[in-house]
Amino acid sequence: MKKDYKLGSKVIMKKPHPCGTNLWEITRMGIDIKIKCISCGRSIMMDRLEFEKKLKKVEEF
Repeated sequence: MKKDYKLGSKVIMKKPHPCGTNLWEITRMGIDIKIKCISCGRSIMMDRLEFEKKLKKVEEF
């Protein structure tokens, strides 16, 4: 099943960030995906395969 997300999409991850939220925004896409925490602004990068494993759902497309 292909997930529908793009640059700027809001996504919900399976595990919450230590700040308490699991809502993230996609800020960079390529081989790696960079996501930014909506609550605290912290950014992390992960490869696309890892991202798709940890993705729960796309909130805003």
